[in-house]
Amino acid sequence: MFQMTKLAATAMVAAAMMIGGAAAQTVLVASDTHPDGYPTVEAVKYFGQLVSERTAGRYSVDVKFGAQLGQEADTVEQVRAGAIAINRTSLGPWNGLVKQTIVPSLPYIFKSTAHARSVMSGPVGDEILAAFEPYGVIGLAFYDGGARSFYTSEKQITSVADLKGMKLRTMQSDIFVDMMAAFGATATPMPYGEVYSAIETGVVDGAENNFPSYDTAKHSEVAKFYTLDEHLIVPEVLVISKMVWDGISPEDQAVIRQAAKDSVAKQYELWDAKVAESRKIVEGSGSTIVEVADKQAFVDAVKPVYDKYAADPELKALIEKIQAAE
Repeated sequence: MFQMTKLAATAMVAAAMMIGGAAAQTVLVASDTHPDGYPTVEAVKYFGQLVSERTAGRYSVDVKFGAQLGQEADTVEQVRAGAIAINRTSLGPWNGLVKQTIVPSLPYIFKSTAHARSVMSGPVGDEILAAFEPYGVIGLAFYDGGARSFYTSEKQITSVADLKGMKLRTMQSDIFVDMMAAFGATATPMPYGEVYSAIETGVVDGAENNFPSYDTAKHSEVAKFYTLDEHLIVPEVLVISKMVWDGISPEDQAVIRQAAKDSVAKQYELWDAKVAESRKIVEGSGSTIVEVADKQAFVDAVKPVYDKYAADPELKALIEKIQAAE
């Protein structure tokens, strides 16, 4: 069935990419599930501008934002099949395919946002990007997906003990569910759009996410305590379909790779501005930001997650490289 999809997708791409006969321009359709104006969407647009400028208009990027082409799990399959050319997603949908993506998805794998950016923009990041190719895509770059922390409605979280017995919403991810269990909490996976009412009605005691999500989804209205533990700093990845890639000249491939790398700094700039703006908004509306001076007890608590998901020697080696990186 997948082979039939690939053949159909190849025809679709060939038809969609050519405009105007002999003087054709190649239009690379890109997907991002976030809304227009979101830092990753704007970074992909910037990447497209660089590609167009550096190829003298031979290539352009048409960014379909706001899940126009489907949710992330759907777009992963589409980019692998060549039905879309470029995709920006979180790493979660890739964990079951590209085992190396499990490592940067682990809790507390990064010491800070600066550490995460340094690692994912360096040799370790390049090693993980290279691991995508056997699965039908070429890894181009990693963006910052933000640091996720806990927020609750009734009780502040100041220690691991405070998490025991709490019901907390999480994304549908085995790693995240097991992380909650390691803390002594009960994970309650649910769609993002249901979180506000679930907290408001007491179905869950809280959730976890980054400052922009906490702000823009109005979760700060129903969960006034935000504990800055930064348990997850999961990067986002930009990839291009290998079916499309193989039809691009080596010279233009080099241009596209460099444009992707050059868009990373832009995404960081946009992300930092958004985080600062959102933090100011939620603090101004009455949220209490709880600083965690020593995260070691939190780090120690999630050791079973590492034992379960990173027992593979190759993944262990990646963890050691990340932990050794400054």
